[in-house]
Amino acid sequence: MRLLSATLFACGCVSLVDGPLWPPAQTYVDKTVQCSQSSNPARCEHTRDSWKADYEEAIAGGYRAQKHVALCLSTGCDQAIQPDKMLGCAWRMVIAEARHAQSDSMDFANLNRFCGTDYIDQKGKLAAASQAKAMVGLIGK
Repeated sequence: MRLLSATLFACGCVSLVDGPLWPPAQTYVDKTVQCSQSSNPARCEHTRDSWKADYEEAIAGGYRAQKHVALCLSTGCDQAIQPDKMLGCAWRMVIAEARHAQSDSMDFANLNRFCGTDYIDQKGKLAAASQAKAMVGLIGK
């Protein structure tokens, strides 16, 4: 299998550049938990139902959706989404970098909270900064 992959890559038949720029939205849904197990099953279901659209809007540059994606990756949104503190922090950095017209003081407060040392370690924050830089370059593509 490795030989086949190497051959396809070497001949130009397969390109890493041609792959998806963003992981599919469903990648982040927490499949280990049923929403009925959540402390707020209705909100969990709503988040899962709207996740794909919110995620697609976020990667297209939508401010409201970016905030929601950041929140859910940071907190799990009632167990609907698999938490990833590094990615949640990265999205907060993307929001700060984008300087959306709708940005407010809560964005700054959330950046400090979800990228602060009480929430994520220094290694995670450095990884988030690197990830955010890459994400900013991909937003809208």
